[in-house]
Amino acid sequence: MIFAIILILTALTLLVIYKYIKYKKNFDLINRIPGPSTYPIIGNMKMLNVAIDELWNVLRNGNKQYYPMTRYWLGPNPFISLRHPDDLEFIFSGTKHLEKGFAYKFMRPWMETGLLTSTGNKWHHRRKILTPAFHFNILKKYAVTINERGRAFVEYLKNEKQTNEVELMKLCTNHTLNIVCDSVMGVALDNINEANAEEYRDAVTAAGNIVIYRSFRPFIPDWILNCMKIGRTQQKVVKTLHTFTNKVLKERTKYHDNTENKYLADLEENNDQIDSDYSSMNNGKRKKLAMLDLLIKANKDGLIDEQGIREELDTFTFAGHETTGMALMFTLILLAEHNEIQDKVRAEIKSIINKNECNIKTTDTQELCYLERCIKESLRIFPPVHTVTRLLEEDACIRGYNIPKGTEIGCFIVDTHRDPNFWPEPMRYDPDRFISENTQGRHPFSYVPFSAGPRNCIAQKFAMLELKSTLAHILHNFKLEPVTKSSDIKLILGIIARPSKPVYVKFVKIHHNY
Repeated sequence: MIFAIILILTALTLLVIYKYIKYKKNFDLINRIPGPSTYPIIGNMKMLNVAIDELWNVLRNGNKQYYPMTRYWLGPNPFISLRHPDDLEFIFSGTKHLEKGFAYKFMRPWMETGLLTSTGNKWHHRRKILTPAFHFNILKKYAVTINERGRAFVEYLKNEKQTNEVELMKLCTNHTLNIVCDSVMGVALDNINEANAEEYRDAVTAAGNIVIYRSFRPFIPDWILNCMKIGRTQQKVVKTLHTFTNKVLKERTKYHDNTENKYLADLEENNDQIDSDYSSMNNGKRKKLAMLDLLIKANKDGLIDEQGIREELDTFTFAGHETTGMALMFTLILLAEHNEIQDKVRAEIKSIINKNECNIKTTDTQELCYLERCIKESLRIFPPVHTVTRLLEEDACIRGYNIPKGTEIGCFIVDTHRDPNFWPEPMRYDPDRFISENTQGRHPFSYVPFSAGPRNCIAQKFAMLELKSTLAHILHNFKLEPVTKSSDIKLILGIIARPSKPVYVKFVKIHHNY
């Protein structure tokens, strides 16, 4: 371990000296930007060397102190923090700065170069292939799975005998992971071998934690990481994840081969037949359309290879369940704290639920306008994707400062969403902020929970459908009462914002007389 530390420090020192000599002019330009004082070689790493639940406040305070633009040095690497909507608009709009920051490369052992981590022509090509997977007609098919999962979620809570104070984080992420696996891969985790399902769930969590670990230690090269315990853990976790997705891909492809690809011929129009005929992976139960079917069709059309399919399966499994799981959790906590808002939502939901016998169709969710405003306000205060990083692909001038090409830019969405210059009393939960008359004149980039521009979240409509449907099922059957206060939650600065400790809400059953 000591030898590894010496190697890291030596490599870091040599790197700093090399970069200082070669890029002195760029260093001088960056140092004109306001920011905390630095130390030689390590920059601001001493300030950032705190417990992970403290790091959130360190960066928040720095962004506030040097508002609206802050300069940090991560060793020899500059990092510029932006939070003003004007600056986010500059970064997100257009096609000049589409390459993601360095943290995303730590996802590549798992996701390789899928939609989240790819750049350039490959990203454009994949985005074009995957966009039809979230067309409104396809979302209607996913709604079947989301409804089933919503009812199962409610039944689990009703049968929970130990306590009605429920720990939310694992419950919510397990729920959204089940939805994503069912919708993306066509595999219901609770309908396969439980040991394998649990192993996959644990591997997804472990992979995300490793990405967080590496993001704050960018100076550790791969060859040293592979000699460390966490490197060996990463290899084991990635093998588990890839084995699972390869197995799913193999079995699903075999099904389509055995049916002579008749359900792939015109997938968007004929996917009802997959609903009724496809059963080989779910113990004879009817199987619904999955995004994987669209990728297999693209493979047979020569648009993507099998490795590319796996990249996208792994990408959507992680990105699709962690973000929505946290959004669901934060919305439940905030609704539990606000009885009047919760009752108003429940009244809106009641009319939809009653007329459809507990099914929530995609067209029905469009009528849940107040619930949508509640979700939006939750995403404002607690955006799961709290920061988006980009690399400048050409020299840029931001707020009068010349910033060199290749500089890492952090768009701190959470600070934008809580900026009192755009959101009065920013920590007050008020869904009416999103009434149409209150949004008039508001800066369009002051609210960007799904990012914005060409690299916005491709699955945001799917996420909103999932959140609306799940919350409708829950609020129709339970009254929420607060246990953990939202003001007491300390967040961890990871890829996805999550609480540092378990959080709880009390679920009180509502008895309906039908």
